[in-house]
Amino acid sequence: MSRVFGGCRVLTAAAKAEAAGETAKKVNSGLLKRLPVSPAMKKFVGASETSRPEAMKKIWDYVKLNQLQNPADKREIRCDDKLKSIFDGRDKVGMFEVSRLISSHFPKSK
Repeated sequence: MSRVFGGCRVLTAAAKAEAAGETAKKVNSGLLKRLPVSPAMKKFVGASETSRPEAMKKIWDYVKLNQLQNPADKREIRCDDKLKSIFDGRDKVGMFEVSRLISSHFPKSK
């Protein structure tokens, strides 16, 4: 391959990446894996199975749509009744706490 591209690293890297992309299959595992969720999260998301990133996206879409961020401190989310159901009844949640709080809604599979 280096003879074809004259040893140009950019072109050889692009060619290798393209060749690898054709053979690799996309497998949903790890964070992208769809998992069963708790009844409270099921009611919020509207599906019995979802991935963590999908759940986070739906939460943030809901927060922004209903303007639930504190205008003085954008890192703080003011919870309405729907969010309280998944955030253990808390009135306020920090944006960095969201992922920790939703982890209880994704039961560990054995």
